[in-house]
Amino acid sequence: MSTARDPRPLTGEPLALDLLNTRWNRDGVTQDLLADPAGLAVWLDGNGLAGTHPADAEVLRHLRTAREALKAAVDGSPRQAAPLVDAVLEHGRIRARLTAGGPAEEPEFADPSWAPAWLAARNYLELLRAPERIRTCAGGSCILHFYDTSRNGTRRWCSMAACGNRAKASRHYARSKDN
Repeated sequence: MSTARDPRPLTGEPLALDLLNTRWNRDGVTQDLLADPAGLAVWLDGNGLAGTHPADAEVLRHLRTAREALKAAVDGSPRQAAPLVDAVLEHGRIRARLTAGGPAEEPEFADPSWAPAWLAARNYLELLRAPERIRTCAGGSCILHFYDTSRNGTRRWCSMAACGNRAKASRHYARSKDN
């Protein structure tokens, strides 16, 4: 288990979006949690994958590939991104089984170093059941993504305390300046 603290401003999103959120802006500079194996260890630990997957160069490379595919799918054209996401998904499959507890589905991988990347891509497919809930923060310089779980589906910011507060303060300043 990693003892390093996760430095990202938004965590706890579904796996696919959490992978996208390994890049964020701080003071106008893009940060990248997946810049090195130590950051990968933090990400794996934060997503409950640390005990089953090593924080090595192969896993890191595959996760970066999946992150780029997911970014293209979320921020660009899903039609153009489909081959990129499919290329990640080709590295695993779901195995259906009947167990003593009933039906079960388990992911299988020819190359286990693809597992975290595949799991994130597979999670993206699950999120597509409600694609309108996959959002990019409306904060001006924010590049974070979130899954809108609000009842009426109107969440706009990754965090009300950060980006939402900045937006409201900016609007207030503009109104007071005009008066």
